[in-house]
Amino acid sequence: MKREDFEKMKNVDVRTVDVHTLEDIDQVKVDKSLPKEQRMLDFVRKIKNPFCFLCNGMVVKISYADKGESLENALARLCLNMDGN
Repeated sequence: MKREDFEKMKNVDVRTVDVHTLEDIDQVKVDKSLPKEQRMLDFVRKIKNPFCFLCNGMVVKISYADKGESLENALARLCLNMDGN
C-alpha cells in the first residue's frame, strides 16, 4: 500500500463517504490462529479501510495510536467514573 492511499483512507469524511464502499465490520472474520501481525494484515485486507467502516449500518470512523492507553482501559476507566445518571 502506498503512503498516499493510507492517508486517503485515514482522511475519509464520514459526512460525505459513499456507504456502499464501506465494509461491515460484523462480516469481517479474522483467522485467530494467525500470529498477531498476520491477523492485523488479514483484518486490513478484509475491512479495506481500517479507519472507516460500517457497524450495524452506521458509519464508524476511528483512529489508532502506537502508545498510550488502550481502548479497553479507557472504556473501563470511563465506566468506573460514571455516576449512573
